[in-house]
Amino acid sequence: MKELAEYRVRLLERLENAASEFRTECLNIDDPYTPLDADGWTAHQIAVHTRDVDALVYGFRARRTAMEENPEFPTFDGETHMSANYNPRESLQEVLDSLVKNVRSLVEWLRVLPIESWSRVSRHTTLGSGLTLQTWVEKDLAHIEEHLETVKTKTPGQLTK
Repeated sequence: MKELAEYRVRLLERLENAASEFRTECLNIDDPYTPLDADGWTAHQIAVHTRDVDALVYGFRARRTAMEENPEFPTFDGETHMSANYNPRESLQEVLDSLVKNVRSLVEWLRVLPIESWSRVSRHTTLGSGLTLQTWVEKDLAHIEEHLETVKTKTPGQLTK
């Protein structure tokens, strides 16, 4: 049990650090509106997507899993969400600050939860049942780290400050 508690402490530290690192990397890009990869997404789009998925998907699911009895979650379509909600005029700094603030709020909330809350379960329409609060936190971290790597490994010629 001690190892599991230590793992969760490190998980929360890494989640918070990953969000901060992501913000730093995005802000170091000279032109956040230049596509970073073959898919054509820009650092600005990736930042908005990462912030929204943290807040609307993984953070939301973690909180509901802790507070409700076996909630069920629908699939989230990130492309559809971006098509309907992306605003290129939104300040990159504000987007990234919002992500970091949301992650810190989630981490602070998770740190004071009773230990048994981490094992509470939820369901997903396509992923199935038995998805714990810990699962959603791990998925949140994996998602932020995935996009952190995308921003870090930009296409050749993409300059950083």
